[in-house]
Amino acid sequence: MASRADSIASNLSLANFSKATELKNRIWFTIGALIVFRFLSFVPLPGINPIALRDLADVTSGGIVDMFNMFTGGSLERMSLIALGVMPYITASIVVQMAAALHPTLAALKKEGASGRQKLNQYTRYGTVFLCVIQGWFLASGLESFANSQGIQAVVQPGYMFRVGAVISLVGGTMFLLWLGEQITSRGIGNGVSLIIMAGIVAQFPTFTANLFEGGRTGSIAPGIIIGFIVMIVVLILLISFFERAQRRLLIQYPKRATQRGMMQADRSHLPLKLNTAGVIPPIFASSLLLLPLTISQFAGNSVNTDSTTGSIIVTLNQYLAHGQPLYMTLYAIGIIFFCFFYTAVVFNPEETAENLKKNGGFIPGIRPGKRTSDYLDYVLTRITVVGAIYLTIVCVVPEYMIAQTGIPLFLGGTSLLIVVNVTVDTISQIQSHLLAHQYGDLIKKAKLKGRMR
Repeated sequence: MASRADSIASNLSLANFSKATELKNRIWFTIGALIVFRFLSFVPLPGINPIALRDLADVTSGGIVDMFNMFTGGSLERMSLIALGVMPYITASIVVQMAAALHPTLAALKKEGASGRQKLNQYTRYGTVFLCVIQGWFLASGLESFANSQGIQAVVQPGYMFRVGAVISLVGGTMFLLWLGEQITSRGIGNGVSLIIMAGIVAQFPTFTANLFEGGRTGSIAPGIIIGFIVMIVVLILLISFFERAQRRLLIQYPKRATQRGMMQADRSHLPLKLNTAGVIPPIFASSLLLLPLTISQFAGNSVNTDSTTGSIIVTLNQYLAHGQPLYMTLYAIGIIFFCFFYTAVVFNPEETAENLKKNGGFIPGIRPGKRTSDYLDYVLTRITVVGAIYLTIVCVVPEYMIAQTGIPLFLGGTSLLIVVNVTVDTISQIQSHLLAHQYGDLIKKAKLKGRMR
């Protein structure tokens, strides 16, 4: 059932778009900021040999590096100034959100309103800088180690000066992206950080499409497989669009109050519970944990002795946890389901929601306020999370199965599709909100003009 806002938005006329000057300026600013982001992805770190990086990208393919490279729009593969992208900020924000749900002090800050949120954002930025320093140092050290293990001299002059310079450059690049994302959020349209991640994923669409059709032209890829991939992507996009907007709306009743005419009127509202409360966090966490052994073995290179116990364990894990293996897909599905329930329990607190409803005089019809309401919310949320976990598992495992059966490296997996569709839907909703506000503004102006003419 469509909400009232969706019904109003569907009746909007795009003819008013040309008159919405502020909206056009916001869209142009967003496009300009994303162009700056794409330009920065081609600026390399100081002291990097770009020719050696091409061979290095082939050696390190297949691990968690590919996933991070997808989120950064190829910046990690080119070792640009923004090679880390905004992933350290995403990780830090997730950690702060979990800590705010579990730690009493941070939970108190979260309830303080704008000042508390500002303090939590400050902690998130501190965590982002810390993660950038750690990841940047290991990334610079890993580039130097490949000269000894693989014979690839990606760094012109290895040493502490290169590592320090690389860390400073990577921290500066990530913090600039955060500032650029904040500017998009305040002066543009949509969520800035989400748009930057989406722009990095969408930037690889032309390369993937060209390689897919080139394989069909040369005969290395069967036409039926190409059609199957296109149908799968379209079906997944429709499925994601439906389930991401699906929600369970609980009726909230408020006490009756007297109106100006002396009548008693009861206010009603709805508490929307999203079917997929966890968002894209479960597949990211599950894939990161499963790809960790493969990434460690790649960066360890020849220093890992396969005859030792540790080396044999890593080699065995790489064989069983490779893409397309039954164990990998089984653990991937189990990890998605686990993190769906875990992260939903972190971001949504039924007891806090029930307490807020009780303070404001609201209640669910047929359910007593307080503990009974909290139990009912937990019961409903658990049931819809089961459906959401199944939906996420299908969206993320089906592309992995297709890759395993065809052998085609498909970067456009379920996680990237989730991000692209979610950000697109959110951006379009904000554009509709601006058009709706502009339409109401025109109606108010017309009403004032008619009032003056009387």
